[in-house]
Amino acid sequence: MNVLFVSIDSLRRDFLGVYSDRPGVVDYDVETDNLDRFAERATVFDSHYAGSLPCMPARREWLTGTQEFLWRPWGPMEPFDDPIPELARDEGIISQLVTDHFHYFQHGSSGFYEDFNGFEFVRGNEYDAWRTSPREPPTGFTDQLLDRETDPPDSTQYLNRSAYARNAADFEAEEDYFAPKVFSRAAEWLRENQAWDQWFCFVDSFDVHEPFDLPEPYASMYTNEDPTNPDMPVWPYYGPIDEGQSELTDRQLEFVRSQFAGSVTMVDRWFGRVLDTLDEEELWDETMVIVGSDHGFALGDHGWMGKNDFTVYDVIANTPLMIWHPGESVERVPALTSAADLYETILEGLNVEPPTGTHSRSLMPLVRGGATEHRDHALYGYWGSSVNVTDGTYTYHRPPAPDSQTLCHSTSMQNTHSWFTPPTARIDVDSGSYLPYTDASVWRYPADSWLQHRDERLYDRRSNPGQTTNLAGTDEDATQHMVGVLERALDEVDAPDSQYDRLGL
Repeated sequence: MNVLFVSIDSLRRDFLGVYSDRPGVVDYDVETDNLDRFAERATVFDSHYAGSLPCMPARREWLTGTQEFLWRPWGPMEPFDDPIPELARDEGIISQLVTDHFHYFQHGSSGFYEDFNGFEFVRGNEYDAWRTSPREPPTGFTDQLLDRETDPPDSTQYLNRSAYARNAADFEAEEDYFAPKVFSRAAEWLRENQAWDQWFCFVDSFDVHEPFDLPEPYASMYTNEDPTNPDMPVWPYYGPIDEGQSELTDRQLEFVRSQFAGSVTMVDRWFGRVLDTLDEEELWDETMVIVGSDHGFALGDHGWMGKNDFTVYDVIANTPLMIWHPGESVERVPALTSAADLYETILEGLNVEPPTGTHSRSLMPLVRGGATEHRDHALYGYWGSSVNVTDGTYTYHRPPAPDSQTLCHSTSMQNTHSWFTPPTARIDVDSGSYLPYTDASVWRYPADSWLQHRDERLYDRRSNPGQTTNLAGTDEDATQHMVGVLERALDEVDAPDSQYDRLGL
């Protein structure tokens, strides 16, 4: 069987009709005809959770089955990993990556694309270091993208938003933009590669990730504002929406939401090209198709914009997942599942034996209807910050002590809190076989914890799905129950002692 895996970065599940009648942050319907069309065919997962966050940690989980955030931050593939495309090669299965996700090619992210037999990189999204001209990007467009004090257009600093202003300066037609290019090329690849006996194709769309720079009709689809107004941001800064660099007026916030919605609809329409190709080439009966996302995106939810900096609410962690498998399958799965589970699921679809010792569990028993339960908890978070767990009813969020440290474990010397800049050599390291899932030696070195919140958090997903009422401190029985779930979850994966120490467990 072939496997097509489509990731849509930052896709909120409440923007899809299959999950919600209407998104929680807007008062209008968002067109997702093709994702809904796929959902009608697929098995829909209702309680699927991210694991290691954000972008590249999630991709290491998908491609290697390793839930990394308890041991290391954003970093490269490790020499002891068994990535899906490498295992596919060993079985004579061709593999292809189609993406505009430039993080694969930055400092700190090596090893993710090299094992594919082919990869296509659509250049220019977000901070992609692609074009250096024009030296002075168009002023009005630049004003919608950046704060000139922190992102001076004439600066040569790493991660300057002016890079996007240059990369997209000459975009005119819809086909110039990233989602159209990614999904068009994916559709072409499906048509062009049917001579192979078996294939694995990973289509990784960076949209709907910001910047929310859109062509028409999408830019005006959900707003009456002039989408070119320099006062209307298309690349909001992460942080609280009521103060600092990330502060937004009500009008600006509504505009940002409208551009996110437009991005969802643009991605949906071009994803439809892939579905059309599967129809036209009659590939459904021989192809497993998986559609999901690495995380969501806060659009003023809980007073925040973006991700990373605040409590890992369900708007970030409870992600969409839909799987089509030829043959018998159930319509919906309420069981609790985790991002790492896609690894063994894809390998089973390819009929490739998975390695032992991963954190992955195949979802195929759920898809086929042979099982109704999968996990009794899902563990998730960002390395060095809070550790979060859900049992399906509650979510529990435990912060580290403010002055605590945790240990990074890797065969490389990573910048633990600066993912995209050249790594700095460490002298405060030791080495040894510290990982429970491999005998390989790694470097081990300390780094400071960082706080997404200072207080213990507990939410009842069923009675309070918006997670607005913190029960920690008021419902002692539920709190102690979830502390026990967290401890068992850490024990199950043989988490480092440093995690227990900094969490006060």
